[in-house]
Amino acid sequence: MRCSDLSELAREPIGATATSAQSWLLVEVGGSWARDVGGGDGLREPERAAVRAWLERTPDSRLLFLRRPGRGRSGEELAFVVRASETAAEVRRLAAAELVRLRAGDEVGETTSSPLVLVCGHGTRDPCCALRGTAIYGALAPALDRDQLWLSSHQGGHRFAANVLVLPTGIQLGRIPRDDAQALVSRALDGRIDLAHFRGRTCYPAPVQAAEIAVRKARALGHVDDLVLLAAEEDRVCFGDSAGGEHVAVVAPSVGPVVSASCGAEPEAQHGFTARVV
Repeated sequence: MRCSDLSELAREPIGATATSAQSWLLVEVGGSWARDVGGGDGLREPERAAVRAWLERTPDSRLLFLRRPGRGRSGEELAFVVRASETAAEVRRLAAAELVRLRAGDEVGETTSSPLVLVCGHGTRDPCCALRGTAIYGALAPALDRDQLWLSSHQGGHRFAANVLVLPTGIQLGRIPRDDAQALVSRALDGRIDLAHFRGRTCYPAPVQAAEIAVRKARALGHVDDLVLLAAEEDRVCFGDSAGGEHVAVVAPSVGPVVSASCGAEPEAQHGFTARVV
């Protein structure tokens, strides 16, 4: 049985498991990807050097490869530079050939108002992402614009496949059922959060993700703009709401069920965080 099936059967909590990053560099790379693309392996040397320089000087950043099924190498591959913090959201689109300008620290690309929907389909990293991710991509394709929807490399959390990341809001969803995919992603694009499939916002570290989810559940706050982080100190996290109220959650480490983190890995207890509103 695959890791995503085992995790679901064990009822492993999905909350507070989102990848943490506030800046994203997304590069279209056709064909099969290596198991690990985090250092830019698979790019030509000038682009790879520029990507590594950008990652080194950009705090809390991450690289993902993108592709679209059926789109061959046309010499016009795209790239995106995304700012996805809580208070700053921006997507800049550029030709992948312009990546070399990143090495000099140039601000490249043109700002676009179109958000991005990334479905993890990194089969060389884990078969769950290939099987479940490809199915969800197919379910979403009829409903989204051509340049809006992409398969991505490893987003983190194979066992929560199918994983979907919406940028620049940084809403990460997991265990997306095929029949509900269009509705779930449509709501996420509107800034509405479905807590049953919400892994967390990528602009927050895991303890803050746990606190946010606890506050949203306790206060029935379902829109991404309903909360803003005010403070995160040790085990206490404080959010403010749009009406001027404050909500405090106490966070604690937790130990989840014994499952495999990925297909083929030995089962082990999965560690995370839980939170309660006080």
